Amino acid sequence: MHLLVCGGTGCRASQSDLLVNRLNDQLRAQGLAEEAKVVMTGCFGFCEKGPIVKVIPDNTFYTQVKPEDAPEIVTEHVLKGRRVERLLYEEPETRKHIEDSKHMGFYQKQLRISLRNCGFIDPENIDEYIARDGYAALGSILADMSPAEAVEVVKKSGLRGRGGGGFPTGLKWEIAAGNQADQKYVVCNADEGDPGAFMDRSILEGDPHTILEAMAICGYCIGATKGLIYIRAEYPLAISRLQVAIKQAREYGLLGDDILGSGFDFDVDLRFGAGAFVCGEETALIHSMEGFRGEPTVKPPFPAEKGYLGKPTNVNNVETLANIPVIFLKGAEWFASIGTERSKGTKVFALAGKINNVGLIEVPMGITLREVIFEIGGGIKDGKKFKAVQTGGPSGGCLTEVHLDTPIDYDNLLAAGSMMGSGGMIVMDEDDCMPSVAKFYLEFTVEESCGKCAPCRIGNKRLHEMLEKICDGKGTEDDLEYLKNLSVVIKDTSLCGLGQTSPNPVLSTLQYFWDEYLTHVTERRCPAGQCKGLKVYSIDPDKCTGCTACTRVCPTDAIVGEKRQAHVIDAEKCIRCGACYGKCKFNAIDVS
Repeated sequence: MHLLVCGGTGCRASQSDLLVNRLNDQLRAQGLAEEAKVVMTGCFGFCEKGPIVKVIPDNTFYTQVKPEDAPEIVTEHVLKGRRVERLLYEEPETRKHIEDSKHMGFYQKQLRISLRNCGFIDPENIDEYIARDGYAALGSILADMSPAEAVEVVKKSGLRGRGGGGFPTGLKWEIAAGNQADQKYVVCNADEGDPGAFMDRSILEGDPHTILEAMAICGYCIGATKGLIYIRAEYPLAISRLQVAIKQAREYGLLGDDILGSGFDFDVDLRFGAGAFVCGEETALIHSMEGFRGEPTVKPPFPAEKGYLGKPTNVNNVETLANIPVIFLKGAEWFASIGTERSKGTKVFALAGKINNVGLIEVPMGITLREVIFEIGGGIKDGKKFKAVQTGGPSGGCLTEVHLDTPIDYDNLLAAGSMMGSGGMIVMDEDDCMPSVAKFYLEFTVEESCGKCAPCRIGNKRLHEMLEKICDGKGTEDDLEYLKNLSVVIKDTSLCGLGQTSPNPVLSTLQYFWDEYLTHVTERRCPAGQCKGLKVYSIDPDKCTGCTACTRVCPTDAIVGEKRQAHVIDAEKCIRCGACYGKCKFNAIDVS
């Protein structure tokens, strides 16, 4: 028997590492250390219900397990063979306990390729990766394929870059292979900067060897002997597990000189980033690795021609590489049979926001937004009404109820005014204000702009100022046209993908929520009640007791009145901070 415990960053923050220790202590105390083994794995994906313990071989799936639950699990399940009912997942609609994850709505429509080993193996044990056909693809390629033949397999699979651009991976490798040089490089882009995104981090934490194997395969295909993983320093667990994996692979002869006696040399090192969003763009990433400021450059030349240290360089993100070993093991035709005509395979999404089942999911291309949000995601929290979903992170757009039956792939999302991006998916409900949502994303892109080109550096700042003006109740109808026109100019003239896509949240919300913008500027009202600048605070004289609690916390002395008499708020002085609302014990403060 094996007890698999989620060891991803999210669950470790909820003491899953302590849970592992408690389970081991209980097994030893009850003389069961030989009967059951505790394994700390990577992320199971169902982050909303972590920490998770999965018991193998009966597939019992325990959710929200605390360290203090360890004695009961060991005594009841391991010793007596009885499931702990209270820790089983409860289906929200039927209120029934579900024992096996295969019968849970969250997992039923998923197809895990990139995430195939996450939550199943110990990421710090190379033997467990090898037992799951790890490095078998690399071995077969080195023994039986030429580099050109291997590139052709990737091309036939139809795999496209999962970092946001969607460029055909096989074609990218072919271009790099065709450029001759004394040294070439394979770079893994692990600089995951989208707000709310944790796809790449989870793969690196749960299955680091798959990235090393894929990089070695890429190196063989393009003629590179050196691999570099560019990872943000804010990912300490992913870094630690990569370092362990690299050390083990070298010891097993799977990295380094003469891999598997084939004469092929390839090794991998890490490079750390400081968390700049723009360094997700490949030329900015390369400059950062070289020790320079992370700024993009005009292409061509592309990195495949002139990249790291001026040498041909192939850059793929983590999720793209995670598909490579499986494509060679199961065949290009198998992979191409999944998905849509122009978007093959699966896509990993970080599903977050006003959704019941927050987590990491992997679904076939072509699945609809409705299936993802209402079946896998379990619908909107607290029975609220769905309003919008943001796909593609700060570079994407907000889609509405009319898009729920849109099949998810690169082309459909672009046609709808959004994009696939790296895989962020944030769900919003009726309480979200769309101008405020656009302002939030513009705050991020303004902060993360490298400042090299004026359209992004200045234009996004002006967009943000205009959105602030609208949300503060000072906007006009002319400002809405200004927003639209400036957004188009920024898209058309910015240097890199950050600037070219940064207006997407503005343009999509203007297109689909025009009435909401209009209400802000004509009625000076926020329909969702979220814009602080449009809130009006008043005191109900029938409820006010004159206790003066509100006057004592008001920072601008905007509340006046005698003790034990109804008070009044001076609208001119009120800064809408909400301090009075939080302090009043008699519900006398009205907000409209």
